[in-house]
Amino acid sequence: MVLNEQVAIAVTVFIFIYALIISERVHRTVAALFGASIVLFIGVVPWEKMSEYLDLGTLFLLIGMMMIVNTAKESGLFEFIAIKTAKFAKGSPMKVLILFSIVTALVSSVLDNVTTVLLLTPMLLYITRLMDVNPIPYLLAEIFASNIGGTATLIGDPPNIMIGSAAGLSFNEFLLNMGPIAAVDLLITLGIIYLVYRDAMRITPTKMERIQSTIQMLREDEAIRDRALFKKSVVVIVAVVLLFFVHDRLGIPPAVVALSGASFLLLWSRMEPTEVLEKIEWTAIFFFMGLFIIVGSLVETGVIDDVANWLLSYVHTTAEAIVMITWFSAIASAIVDNIPLTAAMIPLIKSMSVSMNVYPLWWALSLGACLGGNGTAIGASANIVVLGIAARERLNITFMDFLKVGLVIMLSTVGVGMVIIWIRYVGV
Repeated sequence: MVLNEQVAIAVTVFIFIYALIISERVHRTVAALFGASIVLFIGVVPWEKMSEYLDLGTLFLLIGMMMIVNTAKESGLFEFIAIKTAKFAKGSPMKVLILFSIVTALVSSVLDNVTTVLLLTPMLLYITRLMDVNPIPYLLAEIFASNIGGTATLIGDPPNIMIGSAAGLSFNEFLLNMGPIAAVDLLITLGIIYLVYRDAMRITPTKMERIQSTIQMLREDEAIRDRALFKKSVVVIVAVVLLFFVHDRLGIPPAVVALSGASFLLLWSRMEPTEVLEKIEWTAIFFFMGLFIIVGSLVETGVIDDVANWLLSYVHTTAEAIVMITWFSAIASAIVDNIPLTAAMIPLIKSMSVSMNVYPLWWALSLGACLGGNGTAIGASANIVVLGIAARERLNITFMDFLKVGLVIMLSTVGVGMVIIWIRYVGV
């Protein structure tokens, strides 16, 4: 099959599957697997190259952390933390929203976004049930905060790791350049969430008194159902988190850390593995697999490289490049996985160094690639995982429901971040 035919097939399949996902006529996992089967069957993505596009590191990291969370959940650990948090917030819906968003952003700045939401979502759902409020604005705030927090540091999101390695950027450089942007964008996000969902979070004084009375009556110690498993879970989670901090120095991939922690906790707790494995979000895992292969077909045929090169051919100055790279990477990351996108953009930015200062362009790429994922329900891994957990709890957040809020937040936060980069490196 000639290359032009492969390009046509890859683009057609991508558009068709994306339309299916948006329309929600079929489940997004079924749509993604169907699209993946087409490009594999026709040979657009050769079978022997499939492993290159599956991103096994992400998949096994997801599976490992889901196993740890599902095992720890049986001890009552998350209910314990949730009650503590609810007491600290004194039952105020807005305080809970702010507190969880800040915690999510901070944790996401040092841990993988998916790991963060896997740890915090069960607690958030428990608190919202306890307070008898609509959990949807809280879940959306958690998603947005995790993606914003991941933007702040070198290790917060895979694109940042790739950019830091390619450009030789340090942890402190990322923190100084992207940290302030993340802090401002988090405030903007909380403001937008409040404006959109303020009626859902507004409660009467009588209901507030009832919630506070209920929370104060709860005893976090009584939430612990298995003290031995509780202690073992805490030890393993702390050890896994610490290993995440130093995994690069030890030369151990994050996925290996997660799988090792999961297997050790299962062995130590003596829990029946079938009970843990059946609670893994397999629909999310297979959705990722299908999506990775479909996007892989665009990479394999050179579509992403061609589009990026075409756009950057119109750029002549650093100021123009900041605008182009920020918005192209943001819009593209809302549609396709930001890892292959970042991989395609890095050599292009390097090639521009002969005609302009590319240092601010790395921050523009980081901003767009990391925050563009807030635009759609499938724009980032954390989005898919949280929505999958919500669906299991019978909380239906449609693609369009997410888009109405996510697109506004994406445009606002990326726009403000770009202005900050512009002022810092180009001037007013």
